[in-house]
Amino acid sequence: MDALQLLLNRHSNPRLNAPAPAGEQLENIFKAGLRAPDHAGLTPWEFIVFEGEQRALLGDILAAATQAKGEDADTIDKARKAPMRAPMVITVVAKVKPHDKVPALEQHLSAGCALMAMQMAAQATGFNGVWRTGWFAFDRGVHTALGLSEQDQIVGFLYLGTPQVAVRNVPERETTPFVRYFGQ
Repeated sequence: MDALQLLLNRHSNPRLNAPAPAGEQLENIFKAGLRAPDHAGLTPWEFIVFEGEQRALLGDILAAATQAKGEDADTIDKARKAPMRAPMVITVVAKVKPHDKVPALEQHLSAGCALMAMQMAAQATGFNGVWRTGWFAFDRGVHTALGLSEQDQIVGFLYLGTPQVAVRNVPERETTPFVRYFGQ
């Protein structure tokens, strides 16, 4: 599949089995993320990988955050099991650095671009995944447990693995409702 077809057919697949990407395939996924737009060369990203048994550690972190919110036992258990939905979860973090010309928002967007590039690279190599965010991405307890600084921001959790099922075709959208030519 060429690059344009990959982009035009981008889709998420939340039904994932082992294996997850590994070795050169995983290294290429990280390299794709590192090609994200990066004003001033700040490299404002960190990719925290949870695979195998480490997914249970992430589950414990999510469960603790859920419990701290006062949720019921079923909701806490669901949070604990969430990372087990895929053989690998990569937490993508915007590592915001002070810069006069590159505001935090731009660094967050850069990290988001890195996450999408990684998902696209996974898809290009026969894997797939889904980008999840939710309130966990903004929870200070989760940030603390992951060793993040006050200015850091999780932009998403990239669940990766081998697709269990083919995804349905996503209908093509007309561009007209989303495009406006200024002055016309």
